[in-house]
Amino acid sequence: MHYLDIVARAALIDNLALTLLLGMCTYIAVSKRVATAAGLALAVLVIETITVPLNNLIYRLLLAPGALEWAGYATLDLSFLRFIAFIGVIAALVQVLELVLARSFPTLHAALGIYLPLLTVNCAVLGASLLMIQHNYDFGESLAYGLGAGAGWGLAIVLFAAIRERLRYSDVPLGLRGVGIAFIITGLLALGFAGLTRS
Repeated sequence: MHYLDIVARAALIDNLALTLLLGMCTYIAVSKRVATAAGLALAVLVIETITVPLNNLIYRLLLAPGALEWAGYATLDLSFLRFIAFIGVIAALVQVLELVLARSFPTLHAALGIYLPLLTVNCAVLGASLLMIQHNYDFGESLAYGLGAGAGWGLAIVLFAAIRERLRYSDVPLGLRGVGIAFIITGLLALGFAGLTRS
């Protein structure tokens, strides 16, 4: 039950895209079609679910203060290296995912274009690992958090893409077409997710 609470909280209450506003550049750019958004949502889900617990292990076993006590360096604190270590893990996994998509799903790979390799520096992907450290999660909790964070970001972009597809048939005022209406929709979605916050 504790793990389900972490998943639900990460996906709905502390949604990376709509509550914490992380990963907005990819969120806006790849949300014009539901199929492309769903593909990216799945990619983010896979990346978050693997990198967050993996980064937890790296932090707890190598970087945290006192983590190297087993090697005789109990006072050594390498936590300042977490950004570099986390980005390295994320970059390696994104490269593997890109190779798999290019080989197995070339249409999706082409549709995602430059945004797939940019997941390496997507602030939502890195933000989840950093927030996992801030919440002081253990390995199991970080796995649940990564799953929830990836699912929540994916849910947000698919909802947004579905609304944007319907807007093609709407009479949007000329001054709001394009990015203007996209930001208004994002704000309304964010308000909806903010309503799920516990008081």
